[in-house]
Amino acid sequence: MFHMMGALAEFERSLIAERTRAGVAAAKARGDAVGRPRKLTQNQLEHAQHLIETKDESVKSGACSLHVSRATL
Repeated sequence: MFHMMGALAEFERSLIAERTRAGVAAAKARGDAVGRPRKLTQNQLEHAQHLIETKDESVKSGACSLHVSRATL
């Protein structure tokens, strides 16, 4: 009995994974964004990079001014 229940659970899990992959593919085909949204815009990234390269700000202070962590920046 437990073997049959395990087999059914595994089969259901594979169906869920298949439907998820199909949904992601359909969203990409529609042009929708897939995944976590970006925290910073391209302009913000370029501005922060410019400040850090010109030594006007450190990475820590640049991240603080953009209200993100150093790792995000």
